[in-house]
Amino acid sequence: MTSPTTTSLDHAATLSHLRSELDALRAEFGALADRAAVAELIDRYITLLDTQDDHGFDPTWPATVFTPDCRLEFPVGTVEGRDQAAAFHHDRKSRFARTHHLAANYGIHVAGDTARVRVHLIASHVHHEDGPDPDGRFDIGGYSEGEAVRTPDGWRLRRWRFRLLWSDGAGPRPGPDPRALRSSQPRPRQTKG
Repeated sequence: MTSPTTTSLDHAATLSHLRSELDALRAEFGALADRAAVAELIDRYITLLDTQDDHGFDPTWPATVFTPDCRLEFPVGTVEGRDQAAAFHHDRKSRFARTHHLAANYGIHVAGDTARVRVHLIASHVHHEDGPDPDGRFDIGGYSEGEAVRTPDGWRLRRWRFRLLWSDGAGPRPGPDPRALRSSQPRPRQTKG
């Protein structure tokens, strides 16, 4: 027969073990939730690269992605501060009729309120004169590295740098007035004879 003291000690040890397991699960869940939130932030940005001007110039979308003091570096220019991000992206995208960006192979390392990220990217850029069935595109591949931080509004990118590894096709050309982008219809592609 066991004594009441032994039973109490066993019960206390079991509770202590369960609390430790619960604390470990909470920490693991928190880390997974942070990683998922950062991945969602990157997905939102990659999608906005293609859609941010679908209804005309929108100066508000960068607040959903970047910190006010962000730094963005691309082969086509650098942006310092969120206030410049919408105009920069709109101007660069206006050089093409449409774009399609894809991201994969997310490396996200969260440490407290900061996350280091690396994402592989492939993008197609359709020139204005190429019509709805493009024959001539500007395709690129590379990766982005950056830093996301936890803010009162959720995770936001503070630094983002795209490294171009390869490209195919003619690069950016001057495009039409950005205000005319969404009101014009692409011309059909001429068949090659």
